[in-house]
Amino acid sequence: QVHPVESGGGLAQPGGSLRLSCAASGSTFSVYAMGWVRQAPGKGLEWVADINSGDSDTYYSDSVKGRFTISRDNAKNTLYLNMSSLKPEDTARYYCAKGERRYYSAYERHRRLGAGNWGQGTLVNISS
Repeated sequence: QVHPVESGGGLAQPGGSLRLSCAASGSTFSVYAMGWVRQAPGKGLEWVADINSGDSDTYYSDSVKGRFTISRDNAKNTLYLNMSSLKPEDTARYYCAKGERRYYSAYERHRRLGAGNWGQGTLVNISS
């Protein structure tokens, strides 16, 4: 299985912005929902956001709502996460999650978190 490749992480100051990208291979990117998941140091996986295949519906966790924006470019097979008003608690490794349906239900989010099999992710460090 070829994992999507995450990029765009790095060091940013509190209040700053970063843009993460996730490049997927294959011809099925536009068919499935995509999401972002993160894991802070010493903590478990946290679902951050997801977007349906048609780019018409998004979901955000309460911890990032109003600060992060998820988007996708199906022509480029790429998923994005625009992060602003960053906080130290956003420090984590971020992974993209390819769905198995056109949208992520609450059940599908839970199931995907438990399935494991993540790529390398991209590390975000928010510090002054």
